[in-house]
Amino acid sequence: MVSDTLGRPLQDLRISVIDRCNFRCTYCMPADVFGPDYAFLPQSALLSFSEMTRLVKLFIYLGVKKLRITGGEPLLRVGLDTWIKDVLEAVATPIDIAMTTNGILLPRYAKRLKEAGLKRVTVSLDSLDERTFGLMNGRGIAPDLVLKGIDAALEAGLEVKINMVVKRGMNDQDILPMARYFRERGLTLRFIEFMDVGNANGWRMDHVVPSQEILQMIDREMPLEPVHPHYFGEVAKRYRYKGTTTEIGFITSVTQAFCSTCTRARLSADGKIFTCLFASEGTDLKERMREGADDETLLAMIQETWSGRRDRYSEIRLSETAELQKRKKIEMSYIGG
Repeated sequence: MVSDTLGRPLQDLRISVIDRCNFRCTYCMPADVFGPDYAFLPQSALLSFSEMTRLVKLFIYLGVKKLRITGGEPLLRVGLDTWIKDVLEAVATPIDIAMTTNGILLPRYAKRLKEAGLKRVTVSLDSLDERTFGLMNGRGIAPDLVLKGIDAALEAGLEVKINMVVKRGMNDQDILPMARYFRERGLTLRFIEFMDVGNANGWRMDHVVPSQEILQMIDREMPLEPVHPHYFGEVAKRYRYKGTTTEIGFITSVTQAFCSTCTRARLSADGKIFTCLFASEGTDLKERMREGADDETLLAMIQETWSGRRDRYSEIRLSETAELQKRKKIEMSYIGG
């Protein structure tokens, strides 16, 4: 086990397997920035599957218990299902493995992912309204395609949660329709406050819909009761609809920061470790691996990076918002959400 300067253990690894995506969501990869000429990472710059497996094993040795596969859109990485099977066979101890995806490739891959050993998928869906969702995903893609992906995942036996990023003036009118729909289906819906990740998404504080406001809105129509956290460092504040087992969650990074319990490291697709979603720079593990570094050297690099961690961006945001917005930050598509 390794802890940072604030006593937070390293327990979770979010690994971005690719920096490309087939969506252009306005809060993550806006099309005016990530256009046709945008220089994504070449294949040679990406961590190979064997390199990812090697690093995952080292992170597990240092205490990681959960692995979350992210992107970009992870299902654009060819051979991902085979790698999931291989990494689960390679690790010495059981690990909880899940994936975040936009869902439209799940009809093709859900069964293979389940057979490979994936347990859960979290699917991003910001509206059930075709026009609103098409504007938010930047490609005009209809929500029905995502819903088909959700159906495919459930049919394959995967657990499914839904993430909705809420931006005032864009999709806040869809909060209740989304809550009603997924309550009826018995699926967990999580509301994410619009965050100032990276520098490309035009974030402003007045675009944030506080989770407390969303909670009160839903509770007036569909009464809720709190649910105790499952574990230390759980991101979402959880509630259930009274009289049911169906839950909703709130990820309150802006208005109710949870930095004090953050146990997540992030590994970029080109092999850099980041200690915060809002980080400006990372530690390059891939370069050292390709120079021939042994496991002891890589372990020391990871441990040193985490032991020196003091990030608490969200806790200081409200008091220093103007100054923090000037900071150059890594884009979310590069290190995952």
